[in-house]
Amino acid sequence: MCKTSLKYMPENGIASMWAWVSSLSMGMIFFCCPIASVFTDIFGCRKTAVMGAAVGFVGLMSSSFVSSIEPLYLTYGIIFACGCSFAYQPSLVILGHYFKKRLGLVNGIVTAGSSVFTILLPLLLRVLIGSVGLSDTLRVLCIFMFVLFLAGFTYRPLASSAKDKESESSRFSLFSRRKFSPPKKFFNFGIFKVTAYAVWAVGIPLALFGYFVPYVHLLKHVNERFQDEKHKEVVLMCIGITSGVGRLLFGRIADYVPGVKKVYLQVLSFFFIGLMSMMIPLCSVFGALIAVCLVMGLFDGCFISIMAPIAFELVGAQDVSQAIGFLLGFMSIPMTVGPPIAGLLRDKLDSYDVAFYLAGIPPLIGGTVLCFIPWIHSKKQREISKTTGGEKMEKMLDNQNSLLSSSSGIFKKESDSII
Repeated sequence: MCKTSLKYMPENGIASMWAWVSSLSMGMIFFCCPIASVFTDIFGCRKTAVMGAAVGFVGLMSSSFVSSIEPLYLTYGIIFACGCSFAYQPSLVILGHYFKKRLGLVNGIVTAGSSVFTILLPLLLRVLIGSVGLSDTLRVLCIFMFVLFLAGFTYRPLASSAKDKESESSRFSLFSRRKFSPPKKFFNFGIFKVTAYAVWAVGIPLALFGYFVPYVHLLKHVNERFQDEKHKEVVLMCIGITSGVGRLLFGRIADYVPGVKKVYLQVLSFFFIGLMSMMIPLCSVFGALIAVCLVMGLFDGCFISIMAPIAFELVGAQDVSQAIGFLLGFMSIPMTVGPPIAGLLRDKLDSYDVAFYLAGIPPLIGGTVLCFIPWIHSKKQREISKTTGGEKMEKMLDNQNSLLSSSSGIFKKESDSII
C-alpha cells in the first residue's frame, strides 16, 4: 500500500473527515430501509438479509483498500451503509414470524446486543487502530459482517396455518374491513390510510430532531466542561449499559401492556430523554452527569425495544415490513439534521448549553403527539365495530326474513295439498 493510504495519514486529518463519513453512513442505513422493506416483501427476510450482509462486506472490505479518505464516502458511507440497511430491516420483521405473546421481550433481547457492542466495540477499535491502523482495522471488522452473512441463512419464516391466519385477522379486526393492496413490487402507501400509523410515523421523527444530539456531542461537551476529569468516555458507556438494561426491562413490560397502549411507553421514554437532555448543561459535578446519562440510556432502551411491537399492533403482520421501513426512512432526516444544527449553535455561542436545552424540546413535542394514537385507534375501532355490527344485524334480519318466507311457502303448499 502506498504511503498516502489511510494507515499513514495524519490522525487529525482522518478524525475530522471520518466524522462526516460516519454521519453519512448512519443516515444512509435508515434512509435505505423503505427500499429494504420492499425487497423483504418480494424476496423474503432471509434473501434480503443475506444480500445486505454481502453488500456490506464488499463495502467494508473495499474501504480498507482506498488510498485517500474521499473514496470512503462511496465505499463506507453508501455501499457499506446500504448493505447494513438491508441486513438490519429484516431482523426486525422476522421476529414477528416466531413470536406473538412475548414479542416485546424478544425485541428487547435482540436489540440489547447493540448495547453490548456500544460498550465493547470502542475499546476494541482503540486497540486495533493504535496497533495495526485504520485499514487493517476495517479488514478485521469484515469478520463481523461475514458472521452476519451466515446468520442471515437462519431466517426461516414460518408458514401460517389456517388457525393462525384466523386468529391474526381477529386480532387486527380494525383492518379486516379495509383491504390493503397485496404485497407489490413497489411501495405500499396504503398503510398511511391508517391514521394511527400516520400519526406515529410523524411523531417519532419529530421527537428525534433532538434525540441524537447528546449522543453525538456529549463527549465534546464533557471535554470542555470537565477538562481535569479522567476517563471521560465513561459517560457514553453508561448510556450503553443502561440502554441494554432498558431494552430487556421495557421489552418485557411491553408484553403486559395491551394493544396500542404500548405507545404510552414511548411517550414516557421521550419525556425522560428530553428532560435529561435539558439537564446535561445543569450538571456542574461529573457524578451528576453520570446519573443523567444512566437515566437517559434506560429510556433510550425503552424507545428502541418496542418499535417493532407497536408497528405490529398498528398495521398487522402483513404490512409491518414496509411500516417499519417507512418509519426508519423518516428517522434518517432528523438523524442527519439535528446534530449538525447543534454543532452550528456551539460554533456561534461557544458553548453546548443552548444546543442541549433546545435538544430536549423535540422529544417532548413528539411524545405529546404520540399520546393521541391510542385514542385515534380506539375511535376507529368503534366506528368499524358499529359498521360491522350494523351489517351483521342486516344479514341476520335478511336470513330471518328468508327463513320466514320459505317456511310460509312450505305452510302454504301443505295447506293447498290438504284442501
